[in-house]
Amino acid sequence: MADAIKVLLVDDHQVVRRGLRTFLEVQDDIEVVGEAADGAEGVALAGELQPDVILMDVKMPGTDGVEALRRLRDLDHRARVLVVTSFTEQRTVIPALRAGAAGYVYKDIDPDALAGAIRSVHAGHVLLQPEVAGALLSQEEGGSGAGRAGSLTEREREVLGLIADGRANREIARALVLSEKTVKTHVSNILMKLDLADRTQAALWAVRHGLSG
Repeated sequence: MADAIKVLLVDDHQVVRRGLRTFLEVQDDIEVVGEAADGAEGVALAGELQPDVILMDVKMPGTDGVEALRRLRDLDHRARVLVVTSFTEQRTVIPALRAGAAGYVYKDIDPDALAGAIRSVHAGHVLLQPEVAGALLSQEEGGSGAGRAGSLTEREREVLGLIADGRANREIARALVLSEKTVKTHVSNILMKLDLADRTQAALWAVRHGLSG
């Protein structure tokens, strides 16, 4: 499975890890490369195994998922992190997204939908269940970026709209006939001008301000 999506499981419950592994191992394009019981072990294994996607619980003893996300971000690790948890409170959701999670789904998600979620975040998309997106939008209401759309160039508005549509940089580059490096520069400028922390905030800002497709 040379082209399979390499997945690392990080959850303190062995039964949950076993269940995830059992299901994912029957997917032709997904390979489980390792398991970790807490965030610290997950970060260490991420450096060793170089997974494409990490399935991360939030609440774990020792180093929790949010702290692990921050460490992975500081290490500039390439893996995309999909949070899989049973916690729905804003005080749990928002910090995880702020720390760099590429998606946030619940443990009762349909197995086929979970496989689809893994493929989606691996492709560079931001994946949030509706109530999670709503929580983040509520948090952002009246906050950073409000009233600053006028500071964006026309090209930056185009890029922002494609981010909101879930497009990865490579797809944006192809759609606008630009290099990926140029797209990355536009994304950085958008985040700076709107005073936003990441693509998730940018996507939700665009939706809220009518810039999505």
